[in-house]
Amino acid sequence: MTDIIFLRDLHIETLIGVFDWEREAKQTLIFDLEMAFDCQPAAESDEISNALNYKAVFDSLVEFIGQSEFFLIEKLANEIIRLIQDEFGVSWVKLTVNKKGAVGPDINVGVIMERGSR
Repeated sequence: MTDIIFLRDLHIETLIGVFDWEREAKQTLIFDLEMAFDCQPAAESDEISNALNYKAVFDSLVEFIGQSEFFLIEKLANEIIRLIQDEFGVSWVKLTVNKKGAVGPDINVGVIMERGSR
């Protein structure tokens, strides 16, 4: 399977970080997500029930990330991937988490994780 559903440039606030000042207020992280999904049934039927509902994925991410309080973006990324695979039956996920400005103004830092198989 080579079909990819993506969500890019998602700005979501969450409590993240290891320093005391980071635990006092939410920060905005930027997420890019790719998910392997067989789009052929949806393409043939034109029915949402045969598609990966990216709005449902988005809503789930906003709720989960907004309520999370992890220290490390690595842990957050791992749990996001687990959630997507478990809740939506996605076999392969590639996730980028960008903690822009963490080491200096306008500097992009983060993690890219890829789990599963296409």
